[in-house]
Amino acid sequence: MAIYAVGDVQGCYAELQQLLEQVRFDPAQDQLWLVGDLVNRGPDSLAVLRLVQSLGNSAITVLGNHDLHLLAVANGIAELHRTDTLDEILNAPDRDELLHWLRNRPLLHVEDNYVLVHAGLLPQWSVARAASLAHEAETALRGNDYVTFLKRMYGNTPRGWSDDLTGYKRLRVIINTFTRMRICTLAGEMEFKFKSEIHNIPPGYLPWFDVPNRASADSTVIFGHWSALGLVLRENVMALDTGCLWGGPMSAVRLDDRHLFQVTCNNPVAKHW
Repeated sequence: MAIYAVGDVQGCYAELQQLLEQVRFDPAQDQLWLVGDLVNRGPDSLAVLRLVQSLGNSAITVLGNHDLHLLAVANGIAELHRTDTLDEILNAPDRDELLHWLRNRPLLHVEDNYVLVHAGLLPQWSVARAASLAHEAETALRGNDYVTFLKRMYGNTPRGWSDDLTGYKRLRVIINTFTRMRICTLAGEMEFKFKSEIHNIPPGYLPWFDVPNRASADSTVIFGHWSALGLVLRENVMALDTGCLWGGPMSAVRLDDRHLFQVTCNNPVAKHW
């Protein structure tokens, strides 16, 4: 059995298929880990959703910000953006089945010494703490009142964590950490406008994974979300969003030997971080 971790797909179905062919993925014995953002901006989000769903337990995907945006749009909470490519899903005959499946995906997956997440972990959160907090938000998203949760999840505040947080403010920090964070201060205060290359980070902020004494540093965190960061492969960090959507490759890493696989983008959209 091999486990292949794959960066953001964002509707790039052809490239995902090519990547699976390159690694000779066998769903009968292999497993696919996806860092979230299965959908949006790319040309074939519906095909990506159908493929990943069809793989059953052979595929594990965490939720990304674009996946949550799809759920919000589908429930009349958010409007489609000019660059969104979600209409095919919204008009599909199996949309309800696909959206129900997507809503029940985790925000965090922990297995052995690996942590799979879309954006990151706050530096003060241990893996066990992050898993517990992820469960809180997942329970809300999967519950009967999930539409209210989707309405209240948007916003940039609070910017940091406090154990005293309750209600939707608490859940918003959890969601923002797992699906939107790129940089934060030493104290774990997040900034959400920054999307650029690492050398352009504003003063006072660091990549979340470079904060000294990060509580999750003993595990290998696999994430995406930050296409301008590019590929980062360290002992305890794997950043796999290599910007296939923008003309970069789509990347996968086989976890047992850290071997990198890549395919080129077929039809990139105009680059803008």
